[in-house]
Amino acid sequence: MRTDEAIRLVAAARDDDELFGLDEPDRRYRELVAVLHPDRLGRVGPGVRAEATEAFVRVTTRWRARRETVLRGYRCGRPAHSGDLADLYDVGADRLLKLPRDPRDNDLMDREERALRRLAERGDPRWLPYVPRLVDSFAHRDAATGAERRIIVLATAPGLHSLVEVRRSYPDGLDARDVAWMWRRLLVALGLAHRAGVVHGAVLPPHVLIEPDAHGVVLVDWCFSTDPDGIVPALVPGYQEWYPAEVTDRRPGGPGTDIAMAARCMTWLMGRRAPRELLTFARGCRQRVLRARPDDAWRLLGELDEVLHRLYGPRTFRPFTLNP
Repeated sequence: MRTDEAIRLVAAARDDDELFGLDEPDRRYRELVAVLHPDRLGRVGPGVRAEATEAFVRVTTRWRARRETVLRGYRCGRPAHSGDLADLYDVGADRLLKLPRDPRDNDLMDREERALRRLAERGDPRWLPYVPRLVDSFAHRDAATGAERRIIVLATAPGLHSLVEVRRSYPDGLDARDVAWMWRRLLVALGLAHRAGVVHGAVLPPHVLIEPDAHGVVLVDWCFSTDPDGIVPALVPGYQEWYPAEVTDRRPGGPGTDIAMAARCMTWLMGRRAPRELLTFARGCRQRVLRARPDDAWRLLGELDEVLHRLYGPRTFRPFTLNP
């Protein structure tokens, strides 16, 4: 394997199975390390050397993570989930340890910790189940590379599924009556956050989790959060077109930023099955100019309820299941 091939493989791998393969992961690991090790690169340009070194660190970090590692008493095996910038490990008692893959993302981990602390301190206790609970946070220095990573531990609810899974389960789109409870509860989560002085900044399908049986919603991944009128620090790869203009233009956002992205999630869930009335409502939430959008999620929830009542009458519980 050539150095450039190894760099491309590491950059493209979405998980450990793609990185190390399923048949002979030990052999693949040794092959990658032999090609990418900084002492074995020979005469290469500084750009290639930097890319190879970064790939080497990623390979060795991911390989160690496959074995059980103990971090401040938390036993971590293989990642249970891989997020935008971190791997999450099931450490028991419905808790997940979140470890960033790149130390350069420590600032984003700090943002998540700061947001969750503020929500816990300022948020209405009735609505706190709509967001993760911060259990622990600490720094860990990698013995092999010397890199320090910020780690947080989150309390989770069992049986959660992302909107990505939901849409995959209903490729032709969801009935708007099912989307209605998801939209309502997502606005509750945003109302909780905005009144606590936090803008989520990345209300996207992977970050909105539902519990189908109890109609629960949890808004996760607060790494991109900011204060009201702050600038969202980064975009989630693969979702650039989901962001309103103020984010992509690096201008201050606000509660209307989250509200616009939530509306985009809901119309995406419904697809072609979206009623005209809900599409009109969503367009009002997604106006191009931030100041023209709604900025009070609680008031917007009342307006959504009026639209739903005109469409379907009084609210009733509608069982929801994910297709296999």
